[in-house]
Amino acid sequence: MSDPAEPKTINYLLLRRMGIDTHQEPVIYMRQDCYVCRSEGFDAQSRITVSTGTRSIIATVNMVTTDILSHQEVGLSESAWRRLQATEGEKATFSHAKPAESMSSVRGKIYGTPFSSQSATEIVNDITDGSYSDIQLASFVTSCAGSRLSTNEIISLTEAMVACGSKLDWGSQQVMDKHCVGGLPGNRTTPIVVAIVAASGLIMPKTSSRAITSPAGTADTMETLTPVNLSLKTMRSVVEKEGGCIAWGGSVSLSPADDILIRIEKALDLDSEGQLVASVISKKIAAGSTDVLIDIPIGVTAKVRSQNYGRKLAKQLIKTGEALGITVKTLFSDGLQPVGHGIGPALEARDILQVLNNHHHGPQDLRDRATTIAGEILEMGKVAPQGQGKRLAEHKISSGEAWVKFQAICEAQGGLKTPPNAAYTHDVAAGKAGIVSYINNRVIAKLAKLAGAPAAPSAGLDFHVKLGDKVCSDTPLFTIHSEAPGELQYAINFLNDHPGAISIEEESI
Repeated sequence: MSDPAEPKTINYLLLRRMGIDTHQEPVIYMRQDCYVCRSEGFDAQSRITVSTGTRSIIATVNMVTTDILSHQEVGLSESAWRRLQATEGEKATFSHAKPAESMSSVRGKIYGTPFSSQSATEIVNDITDGSYSDIQLASFVTSCAGSRLSTNEIISLTEAMVACGSKLDWGSQQVMDKHCVGGLPGNRTTPIVVAIVAASGLIMPKTSSRAITSPAGTADTMETLTPVNLSLKTMRSVVEKEGGCIAWGGSVSLSPADDILIRIEKALDLDSEGQLVASVISKKIAAGSTDVLIDIPIGVTAKVRSQNYGRKLAKQLIKTGEALGITVKTLFSDGLQPVGHGIGPALEARDILQVLNNHHHGPQDLRDRATTIAGEILEMGKVAPQGQGKRLAEHKISSGEAWVKFQAICEAQGGLKTPPNAAYTHDVAAGKAGIVSYINNRVIAKLAKLAGAPAAPSAGLDFHVKLGDKVCSDTPLFTIHSEAPGELQYAINFLNDHPGAISIEEESI
């Protein structure tokens, strides 16, 4: 018979919503001296299974050493709260999570052992199930960095990423798509291309990403114009009605492992060549695409810095697509300078509207890129003869058909709205006369991010010059836009520390 004075065993804690944003990583907050923590032997960063009567998740433990929680409470981050579908004060039990056995394959890769089809599947499944902590995810991303994945490994990872998510079927033999490898600020061709292609009678359901290492992704830019967080049902309805859409891919669970990995790549400011290929192709297959054009900008400060690397990447993209049953065509483009005038969600949205409206101040380089890409897609879709695609694409803009289609797509997605304007601006002058000879895309992108983009939609840069332009000492090169004076000053300070962002050479006599 037990001693009545002996405390009863408490094997549960009461859930409390902490209101802490840990992004996608589920985190729980547990008192270091609570009974469950001591009896189970939990430490900070332990991986723990949290279970209620109906659901369970795996989360990372953070220890609390103050009275912010009682001994009977456990705190949940917003991510953990959503995944557990918890209610305040609900009982939950806790146990050590089963180790992710696929981590042995990640460790093997770090030491040179290639991924097999089976190990790639196990890794991707564990990532999707939430079995990897952020530290483990970072290990996987790093193990794939550079050129460390073979074509076979890329194909295996791509297959696994497609298998773990939803796959759309549009009931059409030909579904068009496009992607840009990136690294070029302001290169926001997608909304224009979708409008042209859909206006030409082809189907183009475009799922786009948010910014990874750039000041804006297509989804960020489009969100200043129309809702992009679409359900599968809404997305299908828009495409059936208008022939195209521009939606955030993360909202429709296409290749969910990729969305998790993108978050880690963003934090590390790291893009893996092989992971890039797997990411792009898996999203295209999951989106139901059959024909994909991939734009590869090449420039010394773009993501792809040399023609040789560009050709290698193109080969991997084409081979991976072919192995998984889709047609991939690549296009090399100029990556020496930003595209358009705006860099940042709202500023890029303004450029898109100007191009579609045939505005005389609209960025001609953005229009030219968009019609070139759209032209290739129109030829792939056989609605334009070989060599005539760009001409048809130009006609769709000049006639206003693309603008009408764009408005219709936005209305179907929830309505077209006006992009916001920043409250604070600062002009940056040339400082000397000469010719603009060099623009560092990476520094410019960093500057736009420090100004607040993409989290602050109206923040970024408004460019006034291009390579080869003649300038005077007082000619404004670009204008910094910020939503807060502190961010504006932060960007100005960064620019002062990086005077080589734009080079101006004196004219030779």
